[in-house]
Amino acid sequence: MRGPMSWTPDRRRLLVGGAALIVLTPQRALAVARPPREPTAAAIRRFAGEAEIRPGRVHLDLPPLVENGNAVPLAVSVDSPMSATDFVRRIAVFNDKNPQPNVITVHLGPKAGRAAITTRIRLADTQTVTAIAELSDGSYWSATADAIVTLAACVEG
Repeated sequence: MRGPMSWTPDRRRLLVGGAALIVLTPQRALAVARPPREPTAAAIRRFAGEAEIRPGRVHLDLPPLVENGNAVPLAVSVDSPMSATDFVRRIAVFNDKNPQPNVITVHLGPKAGRAAITTRIRLADTQTVTAIAELSDGSYWSATADAIVTLAACVEG
């Protein structure tokens, strides 16, 4: 027996109430829940420290025009003999406009055989992608490529 003052929760009322709560939540409160975006330069410094990063020895293959940013092919190779005394320790890829600027870091060694990686990445917008390699002698080398993205991925409100 239900009177005008009685209320029993049912599935429909809970769904409507939850939807209303989402709609009425201020966007500023949702933004506070997201971690702040790290600038690309800071992410690169976290990778390389204060070491000089020189252009060269790294080859970055990225399509200049991307129709869909959800799966962009990327290849990075480094000129290195990959011997016991001269090899690539790490390769990192960074981009400017994604929520996480450090896309990938790969650790290599002399037994890797080749200093190369191939993968697919997500790009949020038209931007510059940077690949940096750390060699066994402590030097850092880099290459950059620009990609124009017509349909963005990683979109944040």
